[in-house]
Amino acid sequence: MLRRMRKLFRSESGQGMSEYLIIVALIAVAAIGVVTVFGKDIRELFSASTDSLAGNSATNNAKKAAVKDKTLKSFGSHSTSGD
Repeated sequence: MLRRMRKLFRSESGQGMSEYLIIVALIAVAAIGVVTVFGKDIRELFSASTDSLAGNSATNNAKKAAVKDKTLKSFGSHSTSGD
């Protein structure tokens, strides 16, 4: 009986499953983050696609990302002056 208990405690058969669960949890957190950040843009793109497929006139309300010139000096700053 004691030998059987030791074998159960030393068994690593569940280790692979727990590693997969950690990976799946990290992927789920990343997916939630992406949807949170880009959710509105994704909804607008799908809305435009379904409107076009339905035959309605396509209106593009999506805003393009504004690219600001960044240098090493202004990388960490949040100022809009562009210095």
